[in-house]
Formats: sequence, C-alpha cells, structure tokens
Amino acid sequence: MAIGSSIEWTEATWNPVGGCSILSPGCTNCYAMRMAKRLEAMGQEKYAGTTRVSGGRPKWTGKIILDEKSVGLPKLWKKGRLVFVNSMSDLFHDDVPLEFIVKIFDTMRETPQHTYQILTKRAERLQEVARFLHWPQNVWMGVSVENQDYWWRVKHLVETPAKVKFLSLEPLIGGLVDPDFTGIDWVIAGGESGPGARPVDAGWIRAIRDACIEQEVAFHFKQWGGSNKKATGRVLDHRTWDEMPSSYLQVSA
Repeated sequence: MAIGSSIEWTEATWNPVGGCSILSPGCTNCYAMRMAKRLEAMGQEKYAGTTRVSGGRPKWTGKIILDEKSVGLPKLWKKGRLVFVNSMSDLFHDDVPLEFIVKIFDTMRETPQHTYQILTKRAERLQEVARFLHWPQNVWMGVSVENQDYWWRVKHLVETPAKVKFLSLEPLIGGLVDPDFTGIDWVIAGGESGPGARPVDAGWIRAIRDACIEQEVAFHFKQWGGSNKKATGRVLDHRTWDEMPSSYLQVSA
C-alpha cells in the first residue's frame, strides 16, 4: 500500500496486480505505464516485463503479475482510509483469474474499517463475474468513460450489486451527450495530464457538472490536466468541487 496518495479523490492505494494492456483511447497516455517502467527499474518484481519502450515511451506489454504477498496487506492497516484498489492495473482484466478477484473481495470484506474504490474499463467482465462475488458495504465500484463512444460501460456497472457506484470521466477526451446518471452515486471528471496530454474542453466539464447538479449526484472535478497539471489546477468557475457520495458522508459524520 501507499499512504498519502497524490490522487485527489482517495487517501491510499493497494496494488495486488501489476501490469495491464491498452484497451481504448483513454489508455493512450496512462500514467501507470510510465510509473511501472520506473518501478521495474527500481527493482520491483511486480512490474518486471509489464512495459516496453515503443515510440520513445513505455507501453503495456499485456503481461499480468498477481502479487499474492499483497493480498492481505489491508489487514495490517488499522486506521480506516479510502483505498483505491489497483491504481496501477485493472482488477477485472481478462487475465486476472476469478479466484484471485475473490481473494481481493474477501480481504475487503474482512477489513470494514476501510472504504475501497475499484475502477475498471472492463465493464463487460465486471458484470459477468459480479454474481460470483460477495459485495461488502465498504466497496465502491466504478467504470472509466473517456467519451461518448464508451458510455455503454455505465450500463454494465449499474447492473452490479455494488452499494456505491461511480464514474471516472477522466481523461475526458470528448463530450458526453445528455448523460443520464441514474443509478450512479458519484462522478469524477478531469482532463488528461502528463506528456502528450490531449486538451479538455471546459464545456464538456461544465455539462457534466450541471447534469450532476440537476440529477443530485455528487461531483468531483479532479483537474484540468495538461503537461503541468499543478499549473492548470482544478478550479472550475471560481471554486473546487470535492463532493463525495452521500452514504460516505453519513458514515463519516
């Protein structure tokens, strides 16, 4: 685990899986590819061979490494935190066996002091295996959607038994057409950051924000992004937007 995550909407990360593969346009500039390359160079076996350099930058090779030693780590972390599960991979990747996913869910169920946030682009597999999983109340399930072409992922998410369902509309590389957030508890939106970042249109962000307000869905604006995300910041219309799902606020009160 890593305490004090730089990701604005979580507090810690837990990565029992290493490696991934490019699936859709939102993956093109994934920060995890760059980070995995660095971690491999630092001697972390979990990321050995998971990336290769192509076109002058690291890209996923498709190799998946299951880190059995990390499965029980949250049990050692006594203080409750928001924990982003697999910030460096995708728990629902086709090459992650169902048996391993079950182990991760067992750990989450056995550590109710934490709130777990899982994010996937593989929404079809998520729905396929959801019925084989025991969904504890402290698990939030989300899907990533980068533009209108991938809105179908939301329909698969809504069919899962997760108590809290959320969307990561980041990196947002296109606008959404009249988004319907029925069944969704939380929406995160943001532009792409890092080398080669594609620009985000402020109108896309405002349309999502306005839809969340109208539909009474918690909204979090993560960043404008760009090559230097600290310089562009995360202020939208003179304020930051850090709303959280109502169920989380009730527990934290």
